[in-house]
Amino acid sequence: MSEIAARIRSSQFLRFAIVGAAGFVVDEGVLWLMHRVIGLDPFSARAISIFSAMTFTWWGNRTLTFSAHAAEGAGAVVKEWLRFVAANALGALINYGTYASLVKFAPAPLNNAYLATAIGVGIGLIFNFTLSKRFVFRA
Repeated sequence: MSEIAARIRSSQFLRFAIVGAAGFVVDEGVLWLMHRVIGLDPFSARAISIFSAMTFTWWGNRTLTFSAHAAEGAGAVVKEWLRFVAANALGALINYGTYASLVKFAPAPLNNAYLATAIGVGIGLIFNFTLSKRFVFRA
């Protein structure tokens, strides 16, 4: 196993960040679809994209990051997802607040919806990891 793979395997935070990076792609894709294809305003489109990415990252984190602590059974899995949504709500609010502030008030290029999404995701990452580890996927 390469040194990089071993480091990823041994670090929950790195696995969380990798899942988050994939979630970012989902977030940007859904934002683009909702805003550019469906025609929603950038704020409504972003709310939908955050929720979509949150659900995707819950699945990724229960599968890759915290698999040893993932819930089993339909009822427990639903409760785990609800805990994940609740725990990540703070990060999502920070993420969305950063996004909305940049889109509405920042000068170009910071007011670009896709760049603002990236900045918001980065700021919310630390909150989401900490709360997911301590509240959602605990031993």
